[in-house]
Amino acid sequence: MKFRHGFTLIEMMVTLAIIAVLATLVVPMAQISVQRSKEQELRLALREIRNAIDAYKRAADEGRLPRDSTANGYPASLQVLVDGIGDEKHPKRQKIRFLRRLPRDPMFPDVAIDAEKTWGLRSYTSESNDPKEGSDIYDIHSRSPRSGLNNVPYRDW
Repeated sequence: MKFRHGFTLIEMMVTLAIIAVLATLVVPMAQISVQRSKEQELRLALREIRNAIDAYKRAADEGRLPRDSTANGYPASLQVLVDGIGDEKHPKRQKIRFLRRLPRDPMFPDVAIDAEKTWGLRSYTSESNDPKEGSDIYDIHSRSPRSGLNNVPYRDW
C-alpha cells in the first residue's frame, strides 16, 4: 500500500479561503489603527503649537517681545516660534523660543512640503467658522479635507 505525501487541491482551496477571510477582517482593523495613531499625532501637534502661540501672546502682553502699536501680540509666522525672538526685559536680550521644532500636520499627504506649509492658518481678525490667513497667527488647523473617526472634519479640530 502506497501513501501519497502532500495536500489535495480541496485542502489547499479551503486553506486559502480561510486565509482570505482572515485577511478581510484584519486589513480594515489595521487601517483604523493607523488612522487612530495619526489622529493622536494631530491632537498632540495642535496642542503643542497652540500652547506655543498662547505663550508668545503672553510674552508680548508682558512686554517681553518687541511690538508696534498696531500689532495684537500674535506671531507673524510659525517659524518665529522656533527661531525665537529677543526678550526685551532680559539684560542681554536673550532669545525666547516657544518650540524646539515645528511639528508637521500628520494628515497632510505630501511629506516633501515644509512643516510650516502643512498647516492652515487663522488670523486674529478672521471668524472661527471661516478661518483665513492674515498678518498674524491666532490659530491653526489641519488642511486635510478628510474627517476623523468621530466624523468631525480634521479642519475643525
